[in-house]
Amino acid sequence: MDTMQQAPDTILDVKGLRTVFRIRSGELTAVNAIDLTVGAGETLALVGESGSGKSVTSLSVMRLLTRNIGMIAAGTVRLKRKNGAVSDLVSLSEREMRRVRGDDIGMVFQEPMSSLNPVYTIGDQISEPIRIHRGADRKAAMDAAVSLLDSVGIPDAVRRAGQYPHELSGGMRQRATIAMALACDPTLLIADEPTTALDVTIQAQILALLQKLQRERGMAMLFVTHNLGVVAQIAHRVAVMYAGRIVETGPVAEVFRNPRHPYTMGLLASMPKIGEASRMKQAGKKLYAIPGMVPGLMNMPKGCAFEPRCQFAKQNCCEAVPPLFDVNRHHQTRCNRWREISDEIGQ
Repeated sequence: MDTMQQAPDTILDVKGLRTVFRIRSGELTAVNAIDLTVGAGETLALVGESGSGKSVTSLSVMRLLTRNIGMIAAGTVRLKRKNGAVSDLVSLSEREMRRVRGDDIGMVFQEPMSSLNPVYTIGDQISEPIRIHRGADRKAAMDAAVSLLDSVGIPDAVRRAGQYPHELSGGMRQRATIAMALACDPTLLIADEPTTALDVTIQAQILALLQKLQRERGMAMLFVTHNLGVVAQIAHRVAVMYAGRIVETGPVAEVFRNPRHPYTMGLLASMPKIGEASRMKQAGKKLYAIPGMVPGLMNMPKGCAFEPRCQFAKQNCCEAVPPLFDVNRHHQTRCNRWREISDEIGQ
C-alpha cells in the first residue's frame, strides 16, 4: 500500500513513468519519464501519432505489458481505489493487480472483436467480473449484465445477453465492451482509441454514451486517441505525446487556442476544416502534413525528439532534451523556444 499523499480528488497520479522493451541488443524506451494526473469526474486525453507511446502508457497503468519483454523500469502509478486507499500499482503483485483490473480500473479497447471472446456469450463476459469481484451468484450476475446492456443503450438486452460477439454490429459490440468495463463501477476508465474502428455516426453515439456514463458515475477517464476532433468533444485536459514523452499539456480549450509546442501546432494545422479540401484541390494545393516521420526508438535524437521535423529548430534544440516549461499554472510545453516562437507567429 502506498502511504504517499495526493490531492483528495486525484484518482490517477503517474510520476516519472518509464517503460522499456527488451530486445537482443538491449532495451528500447517506449515511454520516457512521463507525469500525468486524472481527477474524479475528469477526462484527460492522451494524444499523438501512432508510435508516440500512448497505448504503451495505458497498458503500463494496467500492468498488461507482454511478460518478459515489456516492463516498467521506473516511476510510480498511484491509484485511489474504491475503498479510499491509494495503491502504487507498480509495486503490487500480479495477484493483487488482478483485484484492481475490472474492479478499480475498467478498460475499453480499440477493436471490440479482439477484446471480446468469440466463444462466450455477451452476457457471460459482462457477468464474469461481477462474479469475480463482487462474489455474485450466476443469476444475480447475469441480471446485472442485462441491466448494464440496457444502460449502454442496447435494445432487447435480455436477448442480446445470450448472443455471441459475431451476432452484434460493431457499435453494439463496443457498447458491450463499455458495459463490461463498467460492470464493477470502477473509479478509473481507460479508453484506448475506442471509436477508431467505428463509422462517424456510431463514433458520435459512443462518445456521447461515455460522457453520459461519466457524469452519472463521477469516474475519472483516461482517453487515448489520435483524433483531435474527439479530444475537443470529450476531454477537459489534453497531454500531447511525441516519441515517448509528453511535449505539451493543459486545458483543452487553451492548448487548442494557444499551442506552445511546434508539434501541437503541426497536429492542429493538419486538421482539415469544412470545405478546405475542395478549395485547396481547386487551387492545386495539398492539405498540410507534418514533414518527416516519428523517430525510431533505436535512433532517437540526442536533443528534442521533434527537432528533425521542426521548422523553428535552432542549434540548442539538438543538444539536450528540453524540460517542461510552465506557460502558466496549468499549461506546460517541452520547447526551449516557445516564447520566441510565440513572438514570431504573433500569439
